[in-house]
Amino acid sequence: MPKLGVNIDHIATVRQTRGGEVPSPRFAALEARKGGADGITVHLREDRRHIQDADVFAVKKAVHLPLNLEMALVPEIIEIALRLRPAQVCIVPEKREELTTEGGLDVLARQSLLKRIIPKFHHKKIQVSLFIEPSAAQIEAAFHVKADIIEIHTGTYANAQGRKKHAELLRIRKAADEALRYGLKVHAGHGLDYQNVKPIARIPQIEELNIGHSIVSRALFVGMKQAVSEMKALIK
Repeated sequence: MPKLGVNIDHIATVRQTRGGEVPSPRFAALEARKGGADGITVHLREDRRHIQDADVFAVKKAVHLPLNLEMALVPEIIEIALRLRPAQVCIVPEKREELTTEGGLDVLARQSLLKRIIPKFHHKKIQVSLFIEPSAAQIEAAFHVKADIIEIHTGTYANAQGRKKHAELLRIRKAADEALRYGLKVHAGHGLDYQNVKPIARIPQIEELNIGHSIVSRALFVGMKQAVSEMKALIK
């Protein structure tokens, strides 16, 4: 079954509404591990709207799970990632005005920059994931820039209904198969929740699901440990 990476960004979102130190992303990550999380994901945004620099270092030090750092191709964030040395970075598009990440990275348009940056991560033994749409052209481009992993953007699937949802699921399956032909590892995430995760989890090529908002929302009522445990049970 796919591994579960738990995104704890919105624990920090709650904290930032008042400042101070609570709720603690580090503690949330520890509770997620108790619930069966296979990894922890944090997105260090350029505007620092939720996760802060200190958080990524505190989580990496305290939680003995692979850390996935979501990040944009911003020099300041690249430098922090190289110092942090997480298990992997996931390069995403980022706009200051967006509420959450909107769509996948245009690898075709960023090939030149990615070819310069990815070897720096590999030199530090950091795997590189690219967050992309389920598109054959983007997958081929990810291969050519020497990414290790693609993370398929599942937001369109999550928001679709009826036939459109089934069509999006087929697109994701086809993309996962295409990525495997190129020797790329396949992850998936965005908009996945307790109602829609099962069909994605059944796709055999997908090795990891990264899920945040729905788990944090559930954790408000039952605690992080149980919220993660419930998601793990669905993935099984």
